[in-house]
Amino acid sequence: MSRLPLRLRLTAVFAAAMAAVLVALGFFVYVRVGNAQLASVDQSLRAGAAEALEHVRRGGAVTDPSVPLVDPDQAQGETLAQVLDRNGHVLRTTQDRRPFVTPATAASVAAGATVLKSGDLPGRTSEWRVLARPVTSSGRTVVLVLASSLSSRVETLNRLVFELAVAGSIALLLASLAGYGLAAATLRSVESMRRRAAAITASTPGMRLPVPRSHDEIARLAETLNDMLARLQAAFEHERRFVADASHELRTPLALLRTELELALRRPRSREELEAALRSAAEETDRLSRLAEDLLLIARSDQGQLPVRREHVPAGELLADTAARFAPRADAAGRELVVGSDAGLVVDADPLRLGQALGNLVDNALAHGAGEIELSARLGEGLVELHVTDEGAGFAPEFVARAFDRFSRADDSRSRSGTGLGLAIVDLIARAHGGSAGAAARPEGGADVWIAVPRAPLDAVDARPQDAVAIGS
Repeated sequence: MSRLPLRLRLTAVFAAAMAAVLVALGFFVYVRVGNAQLASVDQSLRAGAAEALEHVRRGGAVTDPSVPLVDPDQAQGETLAQVLDRNGHVLRTTQDRRPFVTPATAASVAAGATVLKSGDLPGRTSEWRVLARPVTSSGRTVVLVLASSLSSRVETLNRLVFELAVAGSIALLLASLAGYGLAAATLRSVESMRRRAAAITASTPGMRLPVPRSHDEIARLAETLNDMLARLQAAFEHERRFVADASHELRTPLALLRTELELALRRPRSREELEAALRSAAEETDRLSRLAEDLLLIARSDQGQLPVRREHVPAGELLADTAARFAPRADAAGRELVVGSDAGLVVDADPLRLGQALGNLVDNALAHGAGEIELSARLGEGLVELHVTDEGAGFAPEFVARAFDRFSRADDSRSRSGTGLGLAIVDLIARAHGGSAGAAARPEGGADVWIAVPRAPLDAVDARPQDAVAIGS
């Protein structure tokens, strides 16, 4: 069954259900017609019994002598009659001398019961309906028995079965053909979608499935699949851009590293020249290592595998530790790091990941900004915002919307060094904590970049108020 086409399976199920309905309907009609005819026979027997009762009470014949007697098996609605004593002996009869009921039944009727049943009569081939009731004649109780042939009922029911079988078969055939046509028409759009889906490849990413004009489940399925294809296309394009940008970023340090090594080996060099070449090569190697780590972090985040080990940590301690790590670099650049934190702010975050994000923000400020760099914490709506601000040229308005995109860089007003992954990693770490990251240009000049992470209960850590301190020159 599972190997058959879907339209045939649907038609088979529909035909089976239709056949069950037709059989049930035919059985209902058969029973109703049979009961109606049996009720008509019973009514005729009761009317005949009332008429025969008058004849018996007057001592006359059991039936009207003017009615001709014919073979009851050949007659339609022929009625036979007998009068029996309480022992079942025939007193009067229209034809057969053999009693129509048993002595036990006759005794029961003579005692006052009325019997109405179907069965065979002695010497008769068809089924008969028998009515037996007590009658008082000449001061004694006798049994009046009337029997009516059911051959016409049997013939009518047999003819009804034949007609129902023929009509039901025709109706089932027509219904099955209609069901097959409906299934074929419905699945035609599915087949069209299947052929179009088979034609979609990586070289034709813009192709979409045809949407039927009907506003039914199949049309909604086509729209859903087209939305999925659009999302997949966007994901593929994003991955292609990511691979292209990563290849470009890897090419530059590798080219510089190869150039440094080739120049060092081209002719004999002094010790100082070799040391300078090795330092330059080490810097490019370090840049390659950082880039590889950043790419690995992004790949793990895309797979939903970025581990976060939450702790309750005072925000001031995180900012102070970050400032201490970058203090030598700030001194070398002649820049000043200022740390400030609202009293009692505690974050529920991974200190290592959050320290990495803050380090990227400070590194970005040192590389692209100017003037004083301030690290501060502010209370948001259920979140703690850790801000890093500088006094440089700030962000261009068109860059703010894409500041956290991978491999994105600001315009020429800021330095074009770096990989363009620092802020993207900050955004990944923020989302891994259930927070967010943001960037804006300060009205007084400079950039303001922050990461917002969940706030811990105020009593989680005995955070001490911390005044602003200057780190660096």
